[in-house]
Amino acid sequence: MEKKILTTPISDEDIKSLKIGDIVYLTGTLVTCRDTGHKRRVLSNIVPKTDLKGGAVFHAGPIVKKVGDKWEMVSIGPTTSMRMEKFEKEFLEITGAKIVIGKGGMGSKTVQGCVENTAVHAIFPGGCAVVAASQVEEIMDAEWLDLGMPEAFWVMKVKEFGPLIISIDTKGNNLFENNKEVYKTNKEKQVAQIAKDLSFMKY
Repeated sequence: MEKKILTTPISDEDIKSLKIGDIVYLTGTLVTCRDTGHKRRVLSNIVPKTDLKGGAVFHAGPIVKKVGDKWEMVSIGPTTSMRMEKFEKEFLEITGAKIVIGKGGMGSKTVQGCVENTAVHAIFPGGCAVVAASQVEEIMDAEWLDLGMPEAFWVMKVKEFGPLIISIDTKGNNLFENNKEVYKTNKEKQVAQIAKDLSFMKY
């Protein structure tokens, strides 16, 4: 199976064919932005100098160290994407970002944002922060350092960053919500079987 690599800037055509469950990798520019960064961009309309149009955003609070006059990535694991649910739809609208990456699923507002703005959400495997850091070739810039290291706007050059599992696609399919229905059905079957097998315990 051919390895799917998205390269920034990402176009609508690059992601329209992606489906939930697909695995992709990212090459190019990746920018971290989480809770406070989303609030600043959406509520205060403060615009970073790094253009996110066609870009990739990582919900992450990295550990970074200064070596000489450069920054080096130590660890960069994903943070829970649902924390950004309140602002993600508007964030996608005003930035033009095409892929948002984090941990866990997102809700209906983000689904709407992905459909209306031809964008996707993807999950990076948890517990692989050091692996993720090894895929960062260079930290090209650091903005909003006044927010602190975890919340700053780290602009990185990455190569085949991933694996990334598409959890919301451009058509509005949501992997986590779909799986909940599957799990619910399986749970009901299993509970019924267990109740039958243990019916003798009623007496």
